Amino acid sequence: MSGTVTETVDLSVVIPAYNEDQRLGPTLDAVTAYLAGRGSRFGTWEVVVADDGSTDGTGDLVTGRDDPRVRLVAADRNRGKGHALRLGVAATRGHRVLVTDADLAAPIEELEQLDEALGEGTAAAIGSRSVPGATIVSRQHRVRELLGRAGNLLIRGVAVPGIRDTQCGFKLFEGDRAREAFAASRLDGWGIDVEVLRYFRRAGWPVAEVPVRWAHRSGSKLAPLDYVRFLAELGRLRARCPRPADVFAAAVFLLMAVTLYSGRVLDPAHRYLPDSLQDQNQWEWFFAVTADSVAHLRNPLFTDLQNFPDGVNLMANTVMLGLSVPFAPVTLALGPAVALSLCMTLGLAATAAAWYWLIVKRVVRHRGAAFTGACLAAFAPPMVSHANAHPNFVVLFMIPLIADRALRLAEGARVRRNGIVLGLMAAYQVFLGEEPLLLAAIGMALFAAAYGTVRRDVAKAAWRPLLKGLLIAVAVCLPIVAHPLYWQFAGPQSYGNVLHAGTTGNSPLALVSFAERSLLAGDAARAGALAMNTTEQNAFYGWPLLLLAFGITVRLWEHALVRALAVTTAAAALLSLGPEFRIPLTDLVYPGPWAPLAHLPLFESVIEGRVAMICAPALGMLLAFALARLTASRRTGTLYCGLLAVGLALLPLVPAPLKAEDRDPVPEFITAGLWKPYVRDGESLVPVPLPDPGNAEALHWQTEARLGFSLPGGYFNGPYGPDRVGIYGASPRPTSSLLRNVSHSGAVPPIGENWRARARRDFAHWHAGALVLAPQQHDGPLRTAVTELVGRPGTWTGGVWVWDLHEGT
Repeated sequence: MSGTVTETVDLSVVIPAYNEDQRLGPTLDAVTAYLAGRGSRFGTWEVVVADDGSTDGTGDLVTGRDDPRVRLVAADRNRGKGHALRLGVAATRGHRVLVTDADLAAPIEELEQLDEALGEGTAAAIGSRSVPGATIVSRQHRVRELLGRAGNLLIRGVAVPGIRDTQCGFKLFEGDRAREAFAASRLDGWGIDVEVLRYFRRAGWPVAEVPVRWAHRSGSKLAPLDYVRFLAELGRLRARCPRPADVFAAAVFLLMAVTLYSGRVLDPAHRYLPDSLQDQNQWEWFFAVTADSVAHLRNPLFTDLQNFPDGVNLMANTVMLGLSVPFAPVTLALGPAVALSLCMTLGLAATAAAWYWLIVKRVVRHRGAAFTGACLAAFAPPMVSHANAHPNFVVLFMIPLIADRALRLAEGARVRRNGIVLGLMAAYQVFLGEEPLLLAAIGMALFAAAYGTVRRDVAKAAWRPLLKGLLIAVAVCLPIVAHPLYWQFAGPQSYGNVLHAGTTGNSPLALVSFAERSLLAGDAARAGALAMNTTEQNAFYGWPLLLLAFGITVRLWEHALVRALAVTTAAAALLSLGPEFRIPLTDLVYPGPWAPLAHLPLFESVIEGRVAMICAPALGMLLAFALARLTASRRTGTLYCGLLAVGLALLPLVPAPLKAEDRDPVPEFITAGLWKPYVRDGESLVPVPLPDPGNAEALHWQTEARLGFSLPGGYFNGPYGPDRVGIYGASPRPTSSLLRNVSHSGAVPPIGENWRARARRDFAHWHAGALVLAPQQHDGPLRTAVTELVGRPGTWTGGVWVWDLHEGT
């Protein structure tokens, strides 16, 4: 390289060259003479020749010039125009970068038109032979011209719609954006022009297509086989071949998910998570009943296998049809326990990968920073807590995709198409989980309000296309979800808002404390005192992380993105306190920020503490942004201290694998099919006590029996009373309440004819064929109570006590 200097210049001209000793000399003469003769029009300048491993005297033409403004960068071997341009642009120092071919088919004088277009607010101005005003002085061979036109049509269809001529070798870019786009490119051939313009399009950087004067020059290096290579490169672009770093990140996310579930991932049918056994029974049942409905072409929105004979509105319960339906073959072949385990493990890894993709695309390009942010977004304490029992709050891979599509609308990019895609995505998310979609909408609204306040110019430009796109999305989504939502809110066994016991908001102390499953700082007693239960530890970010986030916000406050993410985090944390909250260590109770929303439709059924889950991706993005800035620092002390602070904030949040235990075996009475003579068509099998949210093991019996019998009671959401208020489980009946009380207390109340009459009515309501009592706590008192209710003792059969209600009829 000759004339090596470090100061910046106003304009850099990059010329890729391969064996151009015949054409490069006149081109360099023309370029340098034009720039030198224009005085201050283009300011200071440099010419960088990127030699792609030439074997002739191309390099000597550059090094032999006595002009430090003309420099050479050379590849070790011939790799293609793309590699040469990537090398050349990386060596530039200009505020603007012109890329031109060595034949100068577009005269250097056309630079003035591109420069004027770039000065009008665009990020790139590209010469075009296909827009009105272009002049073609000398045409190519007819065949090459037809191939070029066909290629442009293909490019517009698959890569950069709206740009008519991507291959004209005369393009002017903003310098920093050019260096970023070329550095991110991967193609070594002629397709790099398309790849770079595609990068500009996806980044939302405007590109102007400027008509130029163009003349074909003999000596082209484009061979017939290059057209085939170009098509292959287009295919690679369309396939979006991932970087090795991205593949590695996805593999680590999967390893992290497998490690988290390591206690049962290898044997899910015989292992369970003790912190969520009843939820696991419920979710396995959801997968099993959905697969059964698919296999027998039944209505997947309703079943009477639970809560017989009234049934269960499945759409009003989170059965995740978006996964349980496509996983039906796995469920039928391997069982619901395996299907659920696969969904939760793969879904958690996919969620982390989706956040990683969004951070790389929208926040920072630094893969390490994006990986760290995605880990926090997907494996934060509230996510790990829900990983015990709630796949609808673990499998969130659609949320980052929805957020990205909304951002595309705000940029005004292809509003109709992106609106349609957003509508389809939202419809699919409805079938994965409506509450996560609502929380995501709250988070995006908070971010939009904060960012729009800081960047009013962006908000002013974005609101019209965003509103139009959202209306299109609603128009697409509603017809898809209208019937299922009608069934959910007005169909059989539908209900209104769900009653939650007491306040479900977070304590302020929960936000700064550590979760039970923290590997290094976990405190089960403290976490249990601050959360509803183990699976609803919805905050617990820890004071070191919140302190780090505060420091990042103060240090990088000038960045609009940082302000918006900080406001989103703080607002979500405040909303998660619920409609009222108590000041820690006092008796003072104040209305919470959730109070105005608490009685609104949809919001009234939300567990308010879950709003704190919005903080996870917001903090992840904030951390990724700060890490990217930190790693760019050249000060060793700053880098060391910053990484140490990040490590100290994140280490206490590293989760321990979820607890797992051996599952109690299902009684032989169920597994051997001994139940079949006791349950006739239209009848149910009645476990003692009846299954409910506190003990849903009978649902596991049912799935092991391949849903061969129906059950009264169960674990689901259903209506209660004339107001149809939502409750967990079936509406209580006298006999079910009696048996539940005996199982809890071990005390049997006096049972006379009144209780027996009530029991007969309840048995008739349930269409009971038999009552079944498995060994359990207080099984002796339960056996006494059932014997008195039925009027005769039961029979020990297949490891259970059975009362055949057909005897004597």
